[in-house]
Amino acid sequence: MLAQAASMFEIIPLTEAHCRDICTWSYPMPYHTYDWQPWETMLALQEEFADEQLREEQYRAVVDKNGMMWGFVQFFPMVGVTRIGLGMRPELCGQGHGVAFVQAITAEARRRTPAHEIDLEVLAWNVRAYRVYQQAGYVQTDTYTKMTPTGKELFYCMVWKPKKT
Repeated sequence: MLAQAASMFEIIPLTEAHCRDICTWSYPMPYHTYDWQPWETMLALQEEFADEQLREEQYRAVVDKNGMMWGFVQFFPMVGVTRIGLGMRPELCGQGHGVAFVQAITAEARRRTPAHEIDLEVLAWNVRAYRVYQQAGYVQTDTYTKMTPTGKELFYCMVWKPKKT
């Protein structure tokens, strides 16, 4: 299943051009919380993928076979765990490609650190993403609140559980 999804997408280095593109994405309400600041602001603050070293070490672009960027992923290293953070281009959300997108990212995480557990965090209100993660093989293991730019929010931690064959 992961191999099939991985064949639809390729995980490649995230370039500055990709970053500039991501910073123009505009999600509809209530998903607008996932919008990034303008590239110039990110660069001035050296935030997230604007930090060249962090971008090189943790961030990748997710592209299709034609090279079109569908989204990005951050592979955040923790002890024994790879935490993934991801974003899909807003106009491609809700079209039925989310499971394959997440499975391709999961396959890459497994390739990079095969011994690590793979997890992710999802805002509790984001039922659409939660369902996609479930269908991609993730199981909710924890619930907690965390500070976000808009205040305290409820999150679920979900861990990838490979299907037994």
